[in-house]
Amino acid sequence: MFNKISNISNVFSRSQNKSLNEEMHDNSYFYNIGKPVWSGKSYIDLAKNGYCQNAIAYRTIDMLAKAAASIPLKLYKEINDGEMIPITNHKIINILRSPNPLQGCKEFFEALYTSLLISGNVYILGIYKNNPKNILQEIYLLRPDRVQIIVNNNKIPYAYRYTVDGNNIDYPIDQRNDVCKILHLRNYHPLSDWYGLSPLEVASFSIDQHNQASAWNQSLLQNGARPSGAIIVKNAQGQGCRLNPEQFSQLKSMFDDIYSGSKNAGRPLLLEGGLEWKTISMSPHDMDYLELKNSLAREIALALGVPSQLLGIPGDNTYSNLSEARTAMWEQTILPMVEKIICCLQNWFIKHFNDESIRIVCDIDKINALQPKREIIWDKLKNNNFMTINEKRQFVGLSEVDNGDIFN
Repeated sequence: MFNKISNISNVFSRSQNKSLNEEMHDNSYFYNIGKPVWSGKSYIDLAKNGYCQNAIAYRTIDMLAKAAASIPLKLYKEINDGEMIPITNHKIINILRSPNPLQGCKEFFEALYTSLLISGNVYILGIYKNNPKNILQEIYLLRPDRVQIIVNNNKIPYAYRYTVDGNNIDYPIDQRNDVCKILHLRNYHPLSDWYGLSPLEVASFSIDQHNQASAWNQSLLQNGARPSGAIIVKNAQGQGCRLNPEQFSQLKSMFDDIYSGSKNAGRPLLLEGGLEWKTISMSPHDMDYLELKNSLAREIALALGVPSQLLGIPGDNTYSNLSEARTAMWEQTILPMVEKIICCLQNWFIKHFNDESIRIVCDIDKINALQPKREIIWDKLKNNNFMTINEKRQFVGLSEVDNGDIFN
């Protein structure tokens, strides 16, 4: 329905522009610029124009996904008084370490975070093997654009429909226990009840302009890195005149075949009598596309939550050094994203394994980028005299020791 409305709107817009152009053409040679045309916002458009064709968006998403997938995950069991006991042998641990026969842990989670950053949605399918207890054994990622949420008359989701090559597979949601074979992870979207907002959609205008700037530079290089010009036609008396259609077609073919393209760069023009070449120079504003691309790259990185300094974009000195920029990326973007995903996974596993005591925890002590800040905290704890040894150990996530209730 939405696609039909969009198509009708586009046709109506094109018909308006066409009639306006025709009306202006009857009076002059001037054509209006018209409204800007932006790329589509579907998953395929975002993946193609953003992730696959834009170096800044690709590098930013790849950096975030690989960093997030590198965080080790641990499984704990919560007992009395909130005490956590590590679990080393459990079905959940086995699934997290080896999600399915086709993907390892890091490969699976890297694809998960990449999908979330491109589409704003992630769909995980749980597979049950033929065993006596019908226990969850494997998990797979589904392509977001192939999944549709089915709602009932009360506008409440009751199933997920997965479509491939025209074949539909429905995965119903158990309304009583809120259990489904599919786990839907998504970003918050203020205008959608069921689907998440893609960060690439937020940055799509900047991505379009960045891609167009690259295309403009490519066209300039293909034309010999020279600005365009104009051919002035004069008669024997030096007055302006017109070419007949045959002469115009012949002249255009000559320029297209002989003088266009990077291989013809620097080739001198051979013009017959009555023709004069006038170079149209580029203004400093036209030549400032490089700074424009840097500005757009900063906007793309900002939308995805990565300091532009980490992407090698010049001119951004918000952070005094790379270490601070890297720490900010981890604390403000990566860790919140990972903790949200792990929390949703934990709740999903709890329902499937019927065990509310399990806890999935990120082992942030293994993150090298946070080591400098962690050392500062340890130094402050070591030098203070108003906390006991066990209080200090508890603050940094360590277990208590005997005779640790003393000040040191």
